[in-house]
Amino acid sequence: MTDHQDPSLAIIDQTVAKAVAAAGFWAESTAAVRAGLLRGLAAALERQQAELVAIADRESGLGEARLNGEVARTAFQLRGFASEVEAGVPYRHVVSDAVAGAPPAGRPALVRVQRALGPVAMFSASNFPFAFSVLGGDTASALAAGCPVVVKAHSGHPDLSRAVFELAAAVVRQQGLPEGVLTLIESTSRAGGTYLVQHPGIAAVAFTGSYQGGKALWQAANDRPRPVPFYGELGSINPLVALPAALEKDSEGLAKTLAASITLGCGQFCTSPGLIVLLASDLSERFVAQLATAIAPIATHRMLTPGMQQGFEAAAATVASHARAVFEPAADGAGPAPRLFATEAAAFIANPHLHEEMFGPAALVVSAQSPAQIIEVLLAVGGSLTTTLWGAEAPSEDNRQLLRAAEAISGRVLFGGVPTGVAVCHAQQHGGPWPSSTTPHTTSVGYAALERFLRPVALQDAPAWVLG
Repeated sequence: MTDHQDPSLAIIDQTVAKAVAAAGFWAESTAAVRAGLLRGLAAALERQQAELVAIADRESGLGEARLNGEVARTAFQLRGFASEVEAGVPYRHVVSDAVAGAPPAGRPALVRVQRALGPVAMFSASNFPFAFSVLGGDTASALAAGCPVVVKAHSGHPDLSRAVFELAAAVVRQQGLPEGVLTLIESTSRAGGTYLVQHPGIAAVAFTGSYQGGKALWQAANDRPRPVPFYGELGSINPLVALPAALEKDSEGLAKTLAASITLGCGQFCTSPGLIVLLASDLSERFVAQLATAIAPIATHRMLTPGMQQGFEAAAATVASHARAVFEPAADGAGPAPRLFATEAAAFIANPHLHEEMFGPAALVVSAQSPAQIIEVLLAVGGSLTTTLWGAEAPSEDNRQLLRAAEAISGRVLFGGVPTGVAVCHAQQHGGPWPSSTTPHTTSVGYAALERFLRPVALQDAPAWVLG
């Protein structure tokens, strides 16, 4: 790309060059070829599951049960995107036949087609070493769309990234495909990441990670002479509103469910509920006490990296300096002790420090004086991947207003359950307004994800050979 001395940047040049060389072939590949690769990757992942899970557990500490479930999810979505390809989704044509006469009624023949963007730089996430990493959803959806993928391995699980890539590269070779269809970069420097995003051979970027890192790479993508799409998931506090109608039914059961969600995976889920909004009442006070009783004794496992835990402790300390602790956390065990803080709605709305994500087992309870003030709290959040509304089943005007606010700030609105756990399906939306993601009209989970990597082109009066 440029004259440089850093050998890691030279490796990036070489790797991207392979992807560029494969881009034309992969963009024109048939559904059978693409689906064959995706299904082959799923099968290879499952064949080596035990070995890979052991590596992942050693590096992440997430536990075999969680990691086996993640492998199942990863294989499922690889096969799901294969089915989308076989159904012709990336190859769809929209036809407007010619109409004789003068415009606006008359028109030429037009066919709208979809074209692959080109090589995609995919930045692996730390918290899902299978499902959002080398063969995760971004890789699967980009390959399904006809785009080669350059994987940027995450420093939190380097051995796993290498092992998964090696099995994937073997599948690529066995199927006689160009090496550049799927490649890996192991550089961990910020400079390397920026260099990759700004490389002229890269046509789009997919990123899941921290707000600070994601924002820097998003800016780098937009600072290019020719900016490219940057599909980033940057963080979210996922407000959960618990209305009296829900608490009256089973506040203790809901408290236990919520405590488990807050601490799931040591709180290292992008959809972990970090903000609990209640209407001030004796019922809500009882719920907070029940939540504290449920969450305080939960033992957590170690966080993904020492840096991750340092970040969590710093974020929790910031919130602690602006809100009150609901209980005194126990001494840390393998992982950090759960935290629960509380404040009033007016204080939350006025204080940006309370809007920060605590990426770990912690949440902030906010007490509002009215349904209108709950909406003010939600709007102060800005953007979020999810908003959960417990107790909004009745078709009241307050609930309608609350729903409008929830839809305005988030990509997924739940009326039951908890936001941790994101189903892979056609209707899913995993992405919300800034700062939860950089492109709120797209999703990184579900089958609509492949649309990110396709560009529409209208062909006017095209001859038969063009349309096939």
